[in-house]
Amino acid sequence: MCELCVRAGQRLQGGMFRVCALYRFTPFADPAALKPPLLAACEAAGVRGTLLLAHEGINGTIAGPDEGIDAVLAHIRALPGCAALDVKDSRAAEMPFYRTKVRVKREIVTMGEPAIDPLDAGHYVDPADWNALIADPATVLIDTRNDYEVAVGTFAGAVDPDTRSFREFPAWFRDHRDDLLAGRTRVAMFCTGGIRCEKATAFLKAEGVDDVFHLKGGILKYLEEVPAADSSWTGECFVFDERVAVGHGLAPGTHGLCRACRMPVSEADRGSPLYEEGVSCPRCHDMRDDADRARYAERHRQALLAEARGEAHVGRRYGED
Repeated sequence: MCELCVRAGQRLQGGMFRVCALYRFTPFADPAALKPPLLAACEAAGVRGTLLLAHEGINGTIAGPDEGIDAVLAHIRALPGCAALDVKDSRAAEMPFYRTKVRVKREIVTMGEPAIDPLDAGHYVDPADWNALIADPATVLIDTRNDYEVAVGTFAGAVDPDTRSFREFPAWFRDHRDDLLAGRTRVAMFCTGGIRCEKATAFLKAEGVDDVFHLKGGILKYLEEVPAADSSWTGECFVFDERVAVGHGLAPGTHGLCRACRMPVSEADRGSPLYEEGVSCPRCHDMRDDADRARYAERHRQALLAEARGEAHVGRRYGED
């Protein structure tokens, strides 16, 4: 194994970790059989993150040294139908994941509409052409992400469904369809990396909406390619790893993570009297009792001690208790 792969849990000397958000909708006859060799490939290459397998394909975000990522991507692209795997690269100064996980799920992005064919998606729009599309008064722009993601940043003028999970999106659209489409001839939708929009646009087409568009490569590709001076994006983009959020050029953002509720916290949140690092934030403070706060405070103390020793504390894993 290469030296950089062995040291994947450490800060890379003279460089940064490569972070890859990836997905591919393609039929897998037996996704469970793909799990052991994929997990072994990640571990051998010093790559961490989470990959989801389902009968409909693969989805996830991984991070590691360049050669390790190349090895894992080669393994994935050799899977049935994955030669054209969609990958979006960014960089992180330190490893943004604490574990390597490969999981088998019902869906690689959960919508709860089994009749939807994600391969029958809407029209792709390149980032360079996105501003013109969403500036057209005939276009209704919909953010398909969840409420806490939208709060971190979104496109100016986008409709916020105020959903807590993607599973709520179909019912929301059916409830608001008439108002959304009143006087509009087309729908444009976007999400973090593009995967949710594959299903969201396929869903709208199944509902009889034909003129549906989605941002190719998602917000991450837009922020990578469109200069800030020409951008219609406001705020930062929430990402599902320890970076928490990124800005234009995929530079690290200003948001942190509440270790109690796992929600993003802004600079303003951190200035609130309801914020205590590792213990609570304005979003979750009133949902915790003294016993909870004591437990979180001890976990945070242990995490700081582990950090001082140069170790990763298991209680700090992103998205897990």
